[in-house]
Amino acid sequence: MTKTVDPRDEPHRSLVQRLTQPRVLGPLAALALAALSAFVIHSITGRVHLDDIRHAVETMPHRLMWLCAGLTLISYAGMAFYDVVASRRVAPGRVPTRVAMFAGATAFAVSNTMGFHVLVGGPVRYRIYAAFGLDVSDVGKIVGLAFSSLYLSIALIVGMTLVMDPHGVPLLNQVLPYANRAVGIILLVGLVGVLAWLWRSNRSMTLGKWHLPLPTGRAALVLLVVGVIDITAAAGSLYVLMPHHILPSFPVFVTLYLAAVMIGSASHVPGGLGVLEATVLLGLGAGTQPEALAALVIYRLIYYFVPLVIAAGALAAFEGIRAQDPILRFSRTTVRRLNPVAAPVLAGLVFVGGLVLMLSGSLPSEGSRMDALRDVVPLPFSEASHLLASLTGLFLLILARGLLKRIALARITATVLLVSGAAFSMLRGAHWEAALLLSGIAVLLIVFRGAFHRKGDWRDFRPSPSWLALLAMVLISLTLIGIIAFRNVDYRADLWWRFAWSGDAPRFLRATMGLAVVIAAIAADSLLNRPVQTRKGADAIPQSVRDILTSWPNTQAQIALLGDKRFLVDEAGTAFLMYAVSGRSWVSLGDPVGAPEAGRELVWKLAEMADRAGGRPVFYAVTSANFPLYLDLGLALLKTGELARVRLADFTLEGKARHDLRYGVHRAERDGLLFEVIPKADVPAVLPELKLVSDRWLAEKSGQEKGFSLGRFDPRYIAEFDCAVMRKDGAIVAFANLLRGPVGTEMSVDLMRYLPGVSNVLMDALFARIMLEAKAQGYMWFSLGAAPLSGLADHPLASTWNRFGTFIYRRGDEFYNFDGLRAFKEKFGPVWTPQYLAAPGGMQVPRALVDVASLISGGAVNLLKH
Repeated sequence: MTKTVDPRDEPHRSLVQRLTQPRVLGPLAALALAALSAFVIHSITGRVHLDDIRHAVETMPHRLMWLCAGLTLISYAGMAFYDVVASRRVAPGRVPTRVAMFAGATAFAVSNTMGFHVLVGGPVRYRIYAAFGLDVSDVGKIVGLAFSSLYLSIALIVGMTLVMDPHGVPLLNQVLPYANRAVGIILLVGLVGVLAWLWRSNRSMTLGKWHLPLPTGRAALVLLVVGVIDITAAAGSLYVLMPHHILPSFPVFVTLYLAAVMIGSASHVPGGLGVLEATVLLGLGAGTQPEALAALVIYRLIYYFVPLVIAAGALAAFEGIRAQDPILRFSRTTVRRLNPVAAPVLAGLVFVGGLVLMLSGSLPSEGSRMDALRDVVPLPFSEASHLLASLTGLFLLILARGLLKRIALARITATVLLVSGAAFSMLRGAHWEAALLLSGIAVLLIVFRGAFHRKGDWRDFRPSPSWLALLAMVLISLTLIGIIAFRNVDYRADLWWRFAWSGDAPRFLRATMGLAVVIAAIAADSLLNRPVQTRKGADAIPQSVRDILTSWPNTQAQIALLGDKRFLVDEAGTAFLMYAVSGRSWVSLGDPVGAPEAGRELVWKLAEMADRAGGRPVFYAVTSANFPLYLDLGLALLKTGELARVRLADFTLEGKARHDLRYGVHRAERDGLLFEVIPKADVPAVLPELKLVSDRWLAEKSGQEKGFSLGRFDPRYIAEFDCAVMRKDGAIVAFANLLRGPVGTEMSVDLMRYLPGVSNVLMDALFARIMLEAKAQGYMWFSLGAAPLSGLADHPLASTWNRFGTFIYRRGDEFYNFDGLRAFKEKFGPVWTPQYLAAPGGMQVPRALVDVASLISGGAVNLLKH
């Protein structure tokens, strides 16, 4: 058993502060755009009844639906071909054509419906391409080339449309025709220039050592043609369904369609749902046409929903084939093989099940079923079931987030709600189709229960701001559907209290009001009661941690006294891990401290805790000593820099190599700078002076305090150590805290601050005097700390991370003085020891790096400011 020590919770932030955070403003903007789209649809469909739309759907000629399906197939074939050309350019000969087409079509089918094309489509591609040896960088290049081809094709179509029909494009027809034509000519000339540039030789975009190969001129021309086919087929799949008397010319419709798709993508609403429809209806002025609304419904099903279902099945089959199962059947082996993809797929199905329950509450019931139901079910039961079914649907939407995190409690609760929802569906309107769907999803949750193994409580289901925005979008859409369905109802105050078998509209109003109230309550709870953790004081540090540190030779571990970490301590008090949580990353700082065997157990314990919480274990600033342990955890290892340690037995100010240090010490003496070591007991008395120096240093650097792996000026932290200072005329002008291991091991400094403008040799002299003092006291090593990104391999065959890190090291001086820091430490003749990051591989590596950087900088906002 281990003991955990958590930081104290800080006071809750005000509601205004929470709402103005970037992570909240984005969802709010998407919600505003979705609400605007709903208002537009409601305004322009003022005289359309749901029965008219239903009739238009039922009477839509089958040949037009088949034509739409055929054009959809052509469009997805074009999207698949983007990946074929891109993979041949990025990884020639490594990916079979059929695999590239499968990856492209599947990724686009998922990302078209879910939105966030790069973030959603990228992992889908990586899952497929990784089986053929491609890494994250290769997949990123393929995604970049695919979308570049798509956007160039969009530019070609828009340019041709503006040149051929400058009057016909909606909204742009208010601009002078020659201006539209001029814009079109500029686009076309620019494309010709790009093709000519690519045709001359093999081109690539270079950022330092990182290369993005561009397609050849011939391949770019092929991609343009394929892109035009893809886009025109996608637009055509909607065009053939639309009533012909409202349609403009096909090129103009394609431009309108592209505008609708791009606005929908910018809204971040999944699949642009509602936004695309509003843009098309507004552009065509077709709001009063039930045939146009029916066309959009059918298009949405054929172009988005059917490919998504096919893609989900294809991915499941791919995982089974990849696992080399001879026969895909529901056996224990197959279920175990499908568990990695079961959680997100079932989360999606549960979300769909919730939508079905909520949607049926906004639609009128079928008369014949209600007639049959009234003979066997009392009216109060049916009325209550109607409201409970809608609320059950809402809770299923919320639980879908817990299922994505693989939380066992979410699976159990969702199973119960699905069965309850099936019963409510039968009681409120004999909706046996919905009951069958919900029951089937419940069975799948039982079959794949092994995919949901993480522990969690109700707080883990608390929706994030993005999820709350999604719930609000769903409510807005369902309300709009209900208003359209019951447009001809005479709304009166007594309608709310009307209970009858024919009272579909009152039931809709009560269900909508109930959903709005519950969503508002959940939103208030989520925004006001979401716990925010902060750094804790030194008094919260366990005594066992202090006891271990007194005998631990590596002084880096003493950063544990900073007071901003949690601790895992073994029961015997012989080893500990210090860690913090950032985003979904549970970040341990350094290797385990203390007894080796107990430390290894703590590493596994932290990984289990992160897994149960739906997070990822990350081990930052570790050494090669525990490589086998991190590899057993299935983690990837990335070099993050080098630690500089000076062998004090060899350190001296004599000789040519130490001329600069020797000059610095003598110059400091001539300038009246005096060195002194203030014992720990006397440090509190000089804290005001130290703070003045620290504040001036921060102001000069335009910086702010860091944390986690870097010390900050905290009086309680500074008072934990002896302090080396330089004085001038009796006043402290520079200081550094001294971290001491047992005598004969290591000494180091963590926090170093000085007054600007005092002396150019101030820090050289301070460090030299500290090292001489450590040598005189019998210490073997002096640690100068780490040099980030130092020592990474600079070779074309090196890993993507090494090449990217080398690029930042060389070109990132405007953000951080990487090279200058290493050069300063090199003066002292150190021994360089590599440090690493151990984290899950693939797409999780960059997320882990961002989470670690956020921890050190004190939050995502401070990271961006830095």
